[in-house]
Parts: sequence; C-alpha cells; structure tokens
Amino acid sequence: MRKEQSFRFALVMLFLCFVPTVLRAEVTRVEIAARYDAANGASFGTAGLYEQLVGKIFFAVDPANPRNRVIVDLDRAPKNESGRVEMSADFTILRPKDSSKGNGVALLDVVNRGNKTVLTGFNRAGTSNELGDGLLMRMGYTIVWVGWEFDIPQRNGAIRIDVPNAVGVAGIVRATVVPNANSATAQFGDVASYPPTDPASHQNTLTVRNGPSGDPKPVDRSLWSLNGNTVTLQGGFEAGRTYELSYNAMNPPVAGLGFAAVRDTASWIKYSPDAGSATRQVLAFGASQSGRFLRNFHYLGFNADEKNRLVFDAVIAHIAGASRIDLNNRWATPTSLGQYNATSFPFADVSVSDPVTGVQEGAQDNPRTRGFSPRIFYTNTGVEYWGGGRSAALIHTTPDGAKDLVLPDNERVYFLAGSQHGPSRFPPAAARNGDQQENPTDYWYAMRALLVAMDKWMREGVTPPASQYPRLQDRTLVRARDVAFPVIPGVTSPRSLPSALRSANPLIAQDGAPGTALPYLVPQTDKDGIELAGIRLPDIAVPLATYTGWNFRNASVGGSDQLYPLLGSWIPFPTTAAKREETKDPRASIAERYTNRQAYVDRVNKAGGKLVADRFLLAEDLPTVVKRAGDQWDLLNNR
Repeated sequence: MRKEQSFRFALVMLFLCFVPTVLRAEVTRVEIAARYDAANGASFGTAGLYEQLVGKIFFAVDPANPRNRVIVDLDRAPKNESGRVEMSADFTILRPKDSSKGNGVALLDVVNRGNKTVLTGFNRAGTSNELGDGLLMRMGYTIVWVGWEFDIPQRNGAIRIDVPNAVGVAGIVRATVVPNANSATAQFGDVASYPPTDPASHQNTLTVRNGPSGDPKPVDRSLWSLNGNTVTLQGGFEAGRTYELSYNAMNPPVAGLGFAAVRDTASWIKYSPDAGSATRQVLAFGASQSGRFLRNFHYLGFNADEKNRLVFDAVIAHIAGASRIDLNNRWATPTSLGQYNATSFPFADVSVSDPVTGVQEGAQDNPRTRGFSPRIFYTNTGVEYWGGGRSAALIHTTPDGAKDLVLPDNERVYFLAGSQHGPSRFPPAAARNGDQQENPTDYWYAMRALLVAMDKWMREGVTPPASQYPRLQDRTLVRARDVAFPVIPGVTSPRSLPSALRSANPLIAQDGAPGTALPYLVPQTDKDGIELAGIRLPDIAVPLATYTGWNFRNASVGGSDQLYPLLGSWIPFPTTAAKREETKDPRASIAERYTNRQAYVDRVNKAGGKLVADRFLLAEDLPTVVKRAGDQWDLLNNR
C-alpha cells in the first residue's frame, strides 16, 4: 500500500495492528497514516522483506512521577482530567514484515533537527537509494524514529514533536549569530520559535564582540530593529563577528518533554505487546546534536521509565564530545550547534570530584542514573577535541585535565583519528568557509564495524575492541599549546587558540561554575601533523595528506583567527621533492614516501587488513576503502 491511501484505511490498519488491547503505560494511542513495503519489496538476507509505518504517537506524562520531576516547567503545563500532560510526536518505523525474522533489537535513531541519520551513515544511503546497501536490514534491526524537538519547522519528511507551553511564564530569550558575509540583516535562527513580546522595547539588547569569548559591546538601541527573529542594523552586520540578541518572550514550550517522548516510545516498543514488535532490546544512536541529546538524556535519568524499567540497553553517542544539549531548560535552543555553551560538569560518566564546585558525581553516576546505565560507545573526531567547547578529552580525564580516568566496564571510547565532524565529499571541493579544503576522511567505514561490535556485545556478550583514544600517560593527549603540528606554509597554527569556558548546570552547586576555563586538551600529532592515537583508517595510517580536526575561517567570511564550526582540514603533501623544496614544505613528498602507486595501494591494503582483524573495519568494506585510496592517489598525482 502507498502513502496516498485514505485516512479511513489508516484507521482500520491502526485498529487491526496496534490496538488489540487498551494501550498501556505512557503511550496513549498511535495513529498510522501510511504503511507500505520498503525498497519496492526487496528482500534483505535472513530478515526478508521490510515494511515502513508512518504516523503519530500520543503520550500522557504524569507530573507527579519522580522520573518526570526533572522536566523544567512541567508543573506549569496544562493537564487533562487525569492530571497528566499530553503531547504528540511524528514517528516512523522500518521493520521486518515477519517480526520473527528480525534480530530482536530496535535501533532508535535520535533524529537530528528532524532528520534521520542511520541510513545515510551505516547504510551508506544516498538520494537515489534510500536504504543504501541495507546493512541495518541485513542485520535484522527494527528502526524507530520519533520526534523530540519542538522548534523543527513544518516540512515534508520532518520528524517533530508538539508539546504544551508553560502558560503565563515570561522571560528573556538569548541567541548568537556569526555572519559569513556583511549584511544589513541577520536571522537569529535558534530563537525562531519565540516571538518577542514587544519588538520595539528598549529592554531588548544587541551586543557585538570578536570571537566567542571576546568582550561584548552594546549596540545602540536606536541603530537596530527587531522583526520576529530578524534584526536589521544600520551600517550592517560584519562578517566573522559574534552578535548576541536578547529580548522578552512569553509562554515557552515545555521542551524537556522531548526526552520523555523518546523514553516512552522506546519503553513502549520494548515492553508493550500493543507495539506489535518482537523487540527485546533497544539500541540508541545519536550523532552531533542527537549525540548530545543522548548524553543529556542519561544524565537526567531518562534511561529509566515511569515504572523504573531500563529503557536503552546500549547507546552509541557519536561526535558529541563532553557536551550536552539545551533542551530541558526554559527558553531552550536545541537547534543551536552548542559550540561554546553546552559543556558543563560532570563531563565524564564515572563519579569524580570537581575541584571548582566541590561536587562529586558522574554523568552516569548520580542519584537519577544509578542502576540504569547502558552499554556505551562514545565516538569522536578531532573537531570534538579542538573545536569550540565540546572538550571531548574530558570524557576520559579528570575535570582539571590532569589525569586519565579509568573507564567503567560498560563503556568504550573511540577516537576517529584524522577526521572532521561529518566527512566532506570526495574529491574535496575548493575551500569556501574554511581556510583549507575540508577533510574527506570517511569514518563511517569504522562506524559500521563498531556497530557490529556493539551488536555482538549487546546480544551475545562478546567483548568489543578495547577503547582507542589519546591519553595523557603516553603523551598522545597534550595541551593545545604543546601540539607538535608542523609549520606548513599557508596554514595557520592551531597552538594559539584560546580555551573554551564551562556552561551552567543548574542541578549542582554554584550552577556548575559557568565561565570557568575548560582544560584545552587535544590529540598529539606526528611531524606531518597527523594524529597519533585512535582508530587510524588507511587514509591516516598510509597518508597522502595531513588531515586535521580543525579549520580556520576563510578570510572571505571574516574572523580568520577563529575556527570555522565543525570543519577539519585536508592539506595534501607535495607530490615531488622539487615541489616540497619550492614551497618550503617541511613534510616529505608523496614521491619520497612511496615508490609508485602499486606500492602505496599495497600498504593501504595491509593497513586495512589489520583493521579488519582488529574489528575496526568490515571485510566487505575493505575493497571500497582500497579503491578510494587509489582514487586519492590519482587525484593528487594528476592534478
């Protein structure tokens, strides 16, 4: 059946498939708008045919339940006759048509700004093939998406949530923007959902500063006007400078209910026979914004449902660093990149003493979380160590950055060496926002292998590969000022970058001491500027270029002394010794490293084979990785 089937048919299917009994727990009902065979009826290994269901899921959350009391402003939301707070969210399920052929695990893909992530990542899907090579289907997963973010605009395919507002609440909304071009206007997108109470009020403020930690200067109120979330400034906005807007607003959404929606959907899938699935375990995956969501989800205690049952059995929190997300707050801005305002104590999962506030706790070791910790993989790139305030090193060091921590048995940390936040396309495009070309290292081949390792750990108890990350004890983790990055002509050194500052945590003493400088710890490099520790894909182990997790802003977009958000760099080696001498590049040329193309490809194949043996690369992906290495050789030697 196709999406265009009538609503009446949808209701019939709902009755037949989802309401054999009265729905229990916190999910009150489910409406199916469309149900159809996936991939035009293609079969995926032993899992067979897949079907997709699209609809809306409804919840009723009990404000009196101890598990919900952490939700900010829940007591101010309207309640139904049973005293519960109601909300609804979009959802999609992709599952084997014969549930007995699945692997018994639901993979909950925490959507990123309303978008699915696991299909393009793990399945290598593209616009022409939405299910890619079908890895997740071949493994037998039921994949679940549910809305959690209130500020997602209505658009085709967006997965969003509708939450009630905290009625009668007034306050100040704040947001920043760094323009990439000089312009008379600027949109502060993070607060698009908060209409100003009085756009012309003299209490509204606009400041400007150089860089994220510069000294803010007020902009005279007579020089700018506010219309919704758009500011018009006489003289215009300057590229590369940081502008901060604040104004009064009313009735904020109870944004923290997004955590409850994800919790209750997973619990429904896992525990309720009304869900119509054969799911025994739930694995959660989140990348970037949704990885930060998962870190906050667990810190706030949402991995136990209202009946104190375990929600997620396993979690992969990807490219989140030590940050969390601005969701369970009044005037929340979850759309924000969280570059400089999302990292607060506790940083690591294990309980440690904070030398600043004196508080002792961990992100997975506090009164809300104890006894409900899942198996966890944390995967990060150089961007999460270098860029902004994500401070990934703090998930495995003490809060002062002085010592390595001993990770708990349920946790693994993997550093994807030589990568940026999201892989750039290959061949890399000419530099635009960054000063250097963007980093094309495709870490998803390692992520596919790590997914298989997590699957075996969760379902079969097979111990996953040991953590791979930079450490203080072997000097593969150092202060930023001590990184051994070479002096490459035309490349700005990252050693001069300032450290970021702590953000507030209202759940602990002193609000977590916001404004305290965070330790600036980054992966050490070799003489070519390539990171030493972590999972080193063949691009990195047998390099043709320097690959970094940082990239300064291009002069054309202003602020060239600052990093451009989320970008790394790809800085090719000189092709010959003559080129190296001509450009005064300290790095050996490609011709000096490898006798010919075949010798290079042989070394790549050998490096890839070791990764397969160590379970950091799937055997089925090795030919693709080797081919791409050959393509990179051809690109650089023929350009």
